[in-house]
Amino acid sequence: MAGSNLPSDPEGYDAYISQMRTTEYPMLQDSIYLDHAGTTLYNKTLLQRFHDDMLAGLYGNPHSSSPSSQRSTQLVENVRLEVLRMFNADPELFDVVFTANATAAIKLVGEAFREWGFDYAYHVDSHTSLVGLRELAEEHVCLETDEQVRAWLKERQSVSNSMRLPLFAYPLQSNMNGRRLPLQWCRQSNTPNRVYTLADAAALVSTSPLDLSDAALAPDFSVFSFYKIFGFPDLGALIVKKSAAHIFSRKKYFGGGTVDMVICLKEEWHATKHGPLHQQLEDGTLPIHSIMALKSALQTHQELFGTLHRISEHTTRLAKSLYDGLASLRHANGRLVCDMYRHSSSTYGDGESQGPIVAFNILDGQGDWVSNAEVEKLTAIQKIHIRTGGVCNPGGTATALHLAPWEMRQNLSSGHRCGSENDILNGKPTGIIRVSLGAMSTSSDIQRFLAFMNEFFVDGSIEEPAVDSPLLESTNPRFHVESLTVYPIKSCGGWQVPHGQAWQVRLEGLAWDREWCIVHQGTGKALSQKQHPRMALLRPVLNLKDGSLRVSTVDGSNSVSVSLSRDPDLYVTDVKSAGATICGDGIQALVYNSPTIAAFFTDAIGTPCTLARFNPASDVSRHSKAHLQPSRDHEKLDKIPRPILFSNESPILTISRSSLSRLNEQIKAKGGKAASPSVFRANIVVAEDPWLAPGQEQPWAEDWWRGMRIGATQFDFLGGCRRCQMLCVDQESAARNSEPFVTLAKTRRFGGRVLFGVHTALVAGSRACASISAGDVVETLQ
Repeated sequence: MAGSNLPSDPEGYDAYISQMRTTEYPMLQDSIYLDHAGTTLYNKTLLQRFHDDMLAGLYGNPHSSSPSSQRSTQLVENVRLEVLRMFNADPELFDVVFTANATAAIKLVGEAFREWGFDYAYHVDSHTSLVGLRELAEEHVCLETDEQVRAWLKERQSVSNSMRLPLFAYPLQSNMNGRRLPLQWCRQSNTPNRVYTLADAAALVSTSPLDLSDAALAPDFSVFSFYKIFGFPDLGALIVKKSAAHIFSRKKYFGGGTVDMVICLKEEWHATKHGPLHQQLEDGTLPIHSIMALKSALQTHQELFGTLHRISEHTTRLAKSLYDGLASLRHANGRLVCDMYRHSSSTYGDGESQGPIVAFNILDGQGDWVSNAEVEKLTAIQKIHIRTGGVCNPGGTATALHLAPWEMRQNLSSGHRCGSENDILNGKPTGIIRVSLGAMSTSSDIQRFLAFMNEFFVDGSIEEPAVDSPLLESTNPRFHVESLTVYPIKSCGGWQVPHGQAWQVRLEGLAWDREWCIVHQGTGKALSQKQHPRMALLRPVLNLKDGSLRVSTVDGSNSVSVSLSRDPDLYVTDVKSAGATICGDGIQALVYNSPTIAAFFTDAIGTPCTLARFNPASDVSRHSKAHLQPSRDHEKLDKIPRPILFSNESPILTISRSSLSRLNEQIKAKGGKAASPSVFRANIVVAEDPWLAPGQEQPWAEDWWRGMRIGATQFDFLGGCRRCQMLCVDQESAARNSEPFVTLAKTRRFGGRVLFGVHTALVAGSRACASISAGDVVETLQ
């Protein structure tokens, strides 16, 4: 359907998009994609048209006079013209330079200004790529308000500084909160002192037109990323106003295509091209195939969606519906569910001031922040794609969250990094939730996301989450160790210790537990079931008699064995190649050098990897990182270092059979499948004695224990175990499900975190190893 024939009414257009995307965007299926500010989605027709164009002609390197080269040159120049027309930019006044992305275009401008020396001002809502230019400037300042922007521009336009050039940069649309900033800031004044302007248009033009027909109002430099508009190709561009082209005249580096002659024998001299600006700046061979894909993208986008103005109307309407829906969510006690981050000058429903981005954080019924890491876990299970964290907008995020510089430095020193789970520090979130819409978004996406929010984050009662109160009388039932499980290889299957066999407990956990891991051959990062569910199908067996660890596939068709000894000949000797990363901790692991071992794990998991072992001589000592429950006092326990090997957070994990049974009752009541203890990857499962009278079970009692004693061995409980979507990997089939995490998220959220099971360690001060067995009596410590 051609763009001019699209339905004119909003409802009809939305219905058309819904129908069209079933064939054009098959990758969506039952997913809800709400991260268009990161990248939008490519469509089927675009890929097919690009495929057909590639096969229909012969295209060579444009730096030649052969027919194939000339065909490429003509194609590139035609697309260059189409890009200018897309933004109503007169080719007599503007030029287009193709770059890898918007960031590369920004860097190109910054390096040009560095040769002159410049003072730099940037808006607080700037993307990190704009902020980074400050490191090239003589002086720089972050402008926090519109008033400061106008004052800075006025001052620089009225006061001449011949020593340095002034450059002002800002986004035309904030990639954090969607505010659309005024293009008028780029208007040239009547004063003789010119302030150069750099506009980051990447977020704006993904869903809105940019009109550069008035050259006096246009930025000197505008940057774009075409994948944000079309989904494909991965290509950027810099549109330069020709009146500002002289800024690049001091460019020093040159590469193929930007020089007419180079002398390097006896003399060192080169002749730079003096044609159009793009010929002087596009070093090396252009990405001709990406530019060809851009040609297909421009044509297809117009056919499927119409104009960017039409897309802006559609997404503006959807964004208002989303914002209003989130802002109206209330808990049963009347508290707001969402803390919304909207700039005071923007209005949802007004496409001039607000783009289709909604930023917020979630509060529970008690007014406490919900961890964004927990939100991402749930959205992943529900096939909802959003963005959380700092979203590469440090100034805007800090402003929205009222984070002072000292607080951000303190958060960094406390171990916080963008994307880490410890995202609520000192009573404040460290990032935001960002929902961003695109051309192929529909009203159905909005309604489904609001339904998701209502289901998981709106408290229907003013009470705390439903947790059975423990019985604390002296007649507590007796408990016993139902099972002991060791996970020799991190994130692979477990091996159950035979009933009654004494098993050693060390300070770092059960003997042989998480002593090995599987690392990616390229990055050294430890693999996890969250990304590689087939790891669940690897079955380890410890044979202490012959001193080996045997690992088999679930069907027993293939296996490999390694010695329990640390023979140096078994491992890679190059220290650089033996680096590994576990939960952000860099360590020196002992990486096996056997090609057979690497081939076994690579084939079993489906990614290039090999086996590694904990190196006791590693310079980095790992310690527990348990997330303590806020309702309990573990201040002293938290300060005691608990050594761990390749465990994520603590030496041992304990769960209660009664709690698991109660959880499974809740799951089955809604038609779900009961969860196996194996999905929780617990080392110790404690159960009440079988002769306990019905109704005397104590689910969730472990929330209130400070520890337990098994025989003569005493353990501290460090706090609740923070769960993730890895629980949803079936340990027998490696299939992904939504349970038990969905039910846990509704019934076991404390302080914004979903908890099940308790982190456990030998009692503080223990020095010697101890032993416990399945079947041993457990004495709980209240």
